[in-house]
Amino acid sequence: MCGRFVITSPPAAVRLAFGYVDQPNFPPRYNIAPTQPIPVVMLEHGARRFRLMRWGLLPSWVKDPGKFTLLINARSETVLEKPAFRAAIKRRRCLVPADGYFEWQTAGKRKQPYFIHPRDGGPIGLAALAETWVGPNGEELDTVAILTAAASGDLAQLHHRVPVTIAPKDYERWLDCTNFDAETAVALLHPPEEGGFVWHPVSTAVNRVANDNAQLLLPIAAEDIAAAEDHTPSAAPKPAKKAISRKAMPPSSGGHGQGSLF
Repeated sequence: MCGRFVITSPPAAVRLAFGYVDQPNFPPRYNIAPTQPIPVVMLEHGARRFRLMRWGLLPSWVKDPGKFTLLINARSETVLEKPAFRAAIKRRRCLVPADGYFEWQTAGKRKQPYFIHPRDGGPIGLAALAETWVGPNGEELDTVAILTAAASGDLAQLHHRVPVTIAPKDYERWLDCTNFDAETAVALLHPPEEGGFVWHPVSTAVNRVANDNAQLLLPIAAEDIAAAEDHTPSAAPKPAKKAISRKAMPPSSGGHGQGSLF
């Protein structure tokens, strides 16, 4: 799965990698979590655009967001059949720029977080789906979910699911929903190749969403992990299965809910 990720590349490097026409300026983020606004790249009127969307997809047909399950991930194997994603995979495919993500693995009595990142550096493009939810008073909220696939090879050691990374050469096929159909796009959804990503254990400080600094990415030594076993277990973030309260939703300005990345 993908429940936390980072974007640390400079804005100019991200813009160059994804080729969008906008020129946003943003600081690095080291612990991006569900319900927060995240950067998204979409194809609009033939041009790639940078957008901010709430992480946690809301299908357009949802009547009451407060009673709907938070969809931060979508399974690539069933995305064509699931009602929540059928329309988005056909018409609103997008990319989420990232430089790596976190995963948790049971270690003794606790959950040990790991930082996973591309061996050759980022940024990378995570496959994602977007949906604009329209409320009863006309308010709009742009939302997004990140696609996952069954882990294979070395990454399967950490978790049975991994976020799908789209290769730069395939960005056009993934983003262009007019000239490339959903079946063609789904064929791009596969786990990373063996050896493409590396990882190391990090501090459980990443468990707290309020922590957002470069120290979260630093590797910790085996003795530090062992020492933590003697203290109160530190749980990984709980899977986002609960319904979203309206208080957790970004306010709408009457247009598309862009929010703030910071």
